Amino acid sequence: MEEKRKRNMQVYDPESVLAPLQRLNLMDDFLFDAATVDLETCKIIVELSLGIRIRQIAWKEGQKVIHNLPGNRGIRMDFYVEDDRGQVFDVEMQKRNEGNIPKRTRFYQALIDAPMLKSGERGFDRLKPAYIVVICGFDLYGYGLYRYTFDNRCKEVPELVMGDECQKIILNTKGKNDNEVEKSLVQFLHYVEKSSEENVPQDCDERLKHLHQKIHQIKTSEEIGVSYMKMEERDRLLRDEGLRKGRAEGKAELISIIRRKASRGVSVSAIADLLETECGEIEKILELIQAYPDWTDLQVAKELLIQKEKAEACI
Repeated sequence: MEEKRKRNMQVYDPESVLAPLQRLNLMDDFLFDAATVDLETCKIIVELSLGIRIRQIAWKEGQKVIHNLPGNRGIRMDFYVEDDRGQVFDVEMQKRNEGNIPKRTRFYQALIDAPMLKSGERGFDRLKPAYIVVICGFDLYGYGLYRYTFDNRCKEVPELVMGDECQKIILNTKGKNDNEVEKSLVQFLHYVEKSSEENVPQDCDERLKHLHQKIHQIKTSEEIGVSYMKMEERDRLLRDEGLRKGRAEGKAELISIIRRKASRGVSVSAIADLLETECGEIEKILELIQAYPDWTDLQVAKELLIQKEKAEACI
């Protein structure tokens, strides 16, 4: 195992490995995932998010994934823990506003609750108090609050809480009501957005200092840096392949038109005028169609893209 690690490290020099990692913040999926494999880090995040103290937490059944009925959608949580009082906490990081958080938390609540009760069990007393926390890099509701806390209340009697013991908390790193929330929350959310030494004031909460130490350890780990670079390279290849596939499919539609027009005896220049492209491009496509009569439009399109990439590489 150690020998394999050394071989991996030889591919990259330390500076190139650590530089991309240093630029990451807790708001970024990779760093948040890397940090929250540590249970103590999860405990700090829950405490600072909710303004509470927890004596002890444990992984909730060691799982991040909850499956639904066959054929139905499940969920994958960023982290899911339970404290010594039986309260469960699901914490999610959301960097960009995709417009789905309210219904997403509704769905998460349903699937978090479902495994707590066994088939045929009478009553609902075994449902545990639940907190679904979403840390956002944007103000979802536009009121400038660092924290939005939701529970089910009576519309006619607003002070009457339903008592289902489930709260949904939306945090906002862009909050402005500094004097209305605990200082530790403000400093924590600023650190989430910019996870560097400058956002760890001398007078900050000791838990934030401890969190920063753990983040610093991750950011100075060459092994984690290599993992991040490999993930970035894999994602880039997938993006390129997706782009290439999209371009090929778009080109295939064009080739289908050219194939039909040519089969009806329409001239190259007429097809070029119709499609507003160069005659040379039409001729190249027709040559491939003639050379490979069994190829589909998509195969012809992929071959054209390959030829184009090769030509560009030679320039």
